[in-house]
Amino acid sequence: MYILQDAHEFLNFLLNELVDILEKESNAAKASPEAPSTAEKIANGPSRPNMNGVHKEPLVTWVHKNFQGILTNETRCLRCETVTARDETFLDLSLDIEQNSSITSCLKNFSSTETLNAEDKFFCDKCCRLQEAQKRMKIKKPPRILVIHLKRFKYIEQLGRYKKLSYRVMFPMELKLSGTIDSTDSEYSLFAVVVHVGSGPNHGHYVSLVKSHNHWLCFDDENVEMIDESMMQTFFGSAQEYSSNTDHGYILFYESIGAAGMS
Repeated sequence: MYILQDAHEFLNFLLNELVDILEKESNAAKASPEAPSTAEKIANGPSRPNMNGVHKEPLVTWVHKNFQGILTNETRCLRCETVTARDETFLDLSLDIEQNSSITSCLKNFSSTETLNAEDKFFCDKCCRLQEAQKRMKIKKPPRILVIHLKRFKYIEQLGRYKKLSYRVMFPMELKLSGTIDSTDSEYSLFAVVVHVGSGPNHGHYVSLVKSHNHWLCFDDENVEMIDESMMQTFFGSAQEYSSNTDHGYILFYESIGAAGMS
């Protein structure tokens, strides 16, 4: 990857590493004398193969319970109107950003309808041929903790390199998912932000903003200070292309309102 120490890459590595550790601990526990019998395993449900072809029980860790959601990729054939749906899990959402936009508009663009035509036609199983189609992505099951990654680093072909997009993207303290989700609207509250400090992707610094006991704290290496909530808007980005402000929100953490009372 071009960005070797990117916070988003590190987050994905950390969550996947935690899942691997928890799975190894679970497998070690099952290998003990107290491990369930084969009959008990069968009663618990079907097993699934892993990458090595070895069957094991599906394990739902606290990482999955808190961070994992389900997306539905729907494709509708414009000739026969058949809708093909495919579900996939996610631990975070990576959103394209535009100047002077908001998280709400970015989410709407994420779930907007795309037309597949010309060289991008969709193979319809019912028509048995390539057809024009419409595709959209929707959130089928929202996670308890919604992690939103803003794509601030973009490869510019004219420049032959990556560039940081300092676009102003407003992120609200309270977020409602509407128009991007299958079920009823879900409401979230912002509790943490990873901020990238710097003008480009090859250098810079990361700080974390965390809400604790109704107060916002800024963690900058060994320095921790309390900040006013009104300061959060300074991390939205820059309205102009060139600005002295290089502190931009990069990864947002939203918790489902009422999640603390959920099992």
